[in-house]
Amino acid sequence: MSDIVLKEVSKSFGAVSVLDKVSMHIQSGEFIVFLGPSGCGKSTLLRMIAGLEDVTEGEIHLGGRRVDQLPPNERGVAMVFQNYALYPHMTVRDNMSFGLQNVGTPKPEIIRRVDDAARMLEITQLLERKPAQLSGGQRQRVAIGRAIVRDPKAFLLDEPLSNLDAGLRVRTRLELAQLHNRIKATMIFVTHDQTEAMTLATRIVVMNNRRIEQIGTPMEIYSRPATRFVASFVGSPAMSFLPVTTVSDVGGKAAFSFAGQKPVTTSVPFVGLPNSNLTFGIRAEAAHIDPNGDIEGVADVVERLGERSLIYTRLADGSTLVAEDNGVSSVQAGEPVRIAIDGQAAMVFDEAGTAYHAAA
Repeated sequence: MSDIVLKEVSKSFGAVSVLDKVSMHIQSGEFIVFLGPSGCGKSTLLRMIAGLEDVTEGEIHLGGRRVDQLPPNERGVAMVFQNYALYPHMTVRDNMSFGLQNVGTPKPEIIRRVDDAARMLEITQLLERKPAQLSGGQRQRVAIGRAIVRDPKAFLLDEPLSNLDAGLRVRTRLELAQLHNRIKATMIFVTHDQTEAMTLATRIVVMNNRRIEQIGTPMEIYSRPATRFVASFVGSPAMSFLPVTTVSDVGGKAAFSFAGQKPVTTSVPFVGLPNSNLTFGIRAEAAHIDPNGDIEGVADVVERLGERSLIYTRLADGSTLVAEDNGVSSVQAGEPVRIAIDGQAAMVFDEAGTAYHAAA
């Protein structure tokens, strides 16, 4: 088993706090993604699990053993870095076998592990080349292969796709997902890219300002964000946020008014809602251009994406509501539009940013 358990882990550099009492339980075989903006502490947390940063407070357990006081080489993890970190004077085979040679692994076992990893990653034909003769995607696969041959309890990947161009990132992302399905190893992947997180993760750990905002499956994070930060950070385009002017009770469900529009009845329970300083939240796919819609505004920007169009609509109070239309939308910037909102998909946030959803 290679469960990873963090118990109130904190990290400070002098007087500067970087992580504050982070706790989580990663199940053996999960693909966990640490997602968050730059500076939120996600890479520092990964480096603490790897043993590359000391723990200021708290405990880290791997496979039932406390490891936060052990050196990196005794933790049973393998790290894949953003910059590949390959030895330029060595062949691919030598790069992949170097760590095994250092710990005295028998030569036949080294050959077997390297060949197996090369077949898995489809880089057998590259084993005698040097890094300078490889593309960026091939170098990244070599770096992953170097981790695989160690047969670690967990793989730790620190933004491994960020140096690749857009097309190569997509292909390598799919390769990583396929690799995880084949080897069933515990993987922790750090990124600020929500698409990578949604594609790869068993569960996503959304981090912000030194703390965990939410842990959940990709669709839990997307459909039922715990906070306004999570709702705004995950999803493209970002969720529309509209200041609520009035709240009313419609058969136990809350109906919200904003920007002088007709109330939108939702599935959010009315009981327990704060009565002021609320913000209505709706994603673009739940707001559609409709000549019979109740929401009126003016199209500011029309973003044509092929399969759909996004209409950035300015409401009477100056707030913006993003709505969907079909890919061949006839809407033009500056035109008045009407929007129909699916209240069943709406949510609301209080002054502290806590989300209120439809009953589960």
